[in-house]
Amino acid sequence: MQTESTRRSLRALILDGRYPPGARLGEVEVAETLGVSRTPVREAFRALAADGLLATAGRGVRVVELSAEELAHVYRVRAALEALTAELAAERQRAGRLAPAELTDLAALADRTHRATVERELTEAVRLNRQFHRRVAELAGNPVALHSLERLWDQIQVSTHRSLHAPDRTALVDDQHRELLAAVTAGDPAAAGAAARRHVLDTCAAARPPEKE
Repeated sequence: MQTESTRRSLRALILDGRYPPGARLGEVEVAETLGVSRTPVREAFRALAADGLLATAGRGVRVVELSAEELAHVYRVRAALEALTAELAAERQRAGRLAPAELTDLAALADRTHRATVERELTEAVRLNRQFHRRVAELAGNPVALHSLERLWDQIQVSTHRSLHAPDRTALVDDQHRELLAAVTAGDPAAAGAAARRHVLDTCAAARPPEKE
């Protein structure tokens, strides 16, 4: 139980930028920060390395630091998987397997994401944006795709956190979210998949590569 709690706490610190890309982590330092012994920290290191957030660095570990090329590869895989989950969500909607409340909640997430972005609450906007995309993946009903996407979203969030800035394409992002939502609501798998893929690839093109210090 403590190992899982430690893993979640360390993951949150990494995703929030407390430990930036390339940072070396030591068991003693992290154990003191989290108020636990070194044993659960060691196990958390192993688990987060398996999840792609940490990489071995000599005797220790470091936070993953994707190059611009590696980040582009991650985005391409994300685009393919989000196209799949959007198609599956639309198929489930067409088959009458999605409750109206689920789509209402998705629309509300789109609203909240746009509002946070417009108001330049960037950390909150990132959280809500990820929640929106995760909700689409949940509606797909495919746990394998959802698990794979969680790993990719983590790597992208860590790699782009330092370049977090108010987007120049706020209206476009909102329009693309609405397009995806409309396609899923209409039960149109082809349109939903195309909208999801286009949105992710546009996001990739607009993303800033991680900066070296």
